[in-house]
Amino acid sequence: MTQFTRLTAIAAPLDLTNVDTDQILPARYLRRPRDDRYPRYGFHDLRFDADGAARPDFILNRPPFDAARILVAGRNFGVGSSREAAVYALLAMGITCVVASSFGDIFFSNALKNGLLPVRLPEADCSTLRQDLAAAPGMMLTVDLEQQALTDPQGVAHSFTVPPFARDCLLRGLDEIGLTLTLEPLITEFEARSLSSQGA
Repeated sequence: MTQFTRLTAIAAPLDLTNVDTDQILPARYLRRPRDDRYPRYGFHDLRFDADGAARPDFILNRPPFDAARILVAGRNFGVGSSREAAVYALLAMGITCVVASSFGDIFFSNALKNGLLPVRLPEADCSTLRQDLAAAPGMMLTVDLEQQALTDPQGVAHSFTVPPFARDCLLRGLDEIGLTLTLEPLITEFEARSLSSQGA
């Protein structure tokens, strides 16, 4: 998992509510390998028409928003099914932080476990940010996980919280397997003691 500490990047406004995981990653792509085609699967049916042509009205198809690494969405982002691959699709597109007033619970958990930072802010703040981003394409936001603050170009800091365990894992770039592997010396020592006591 990629370490997340501080990010300053172009942000895109996604002025949609109740974006579900099937919109983020349509079910027909769930079994596809995570290869160089994977970035195209994210928001596929919103980004492309039936012939595969990019829809010019979709925000992430328009420069400079197509280079966004931060997404400011409407409430209830990531609701629906529990598919972890929805997070993979966002990461493949280069999006490493999603800001919204609320998230689907399972999506929120999957995001934290895979290196994507979900930031919860009040809906009024999210709405203002989306309006500002739409009015000034290319505007950057700064997300600081250590300070748990999102700062806009005017210098206004918006505080957010992330569960302490998940925050520590993100700051260290460790998923649950990686965290377990940091304990390998202790595990090895325990196993050696256990074998020794069995042989005694």
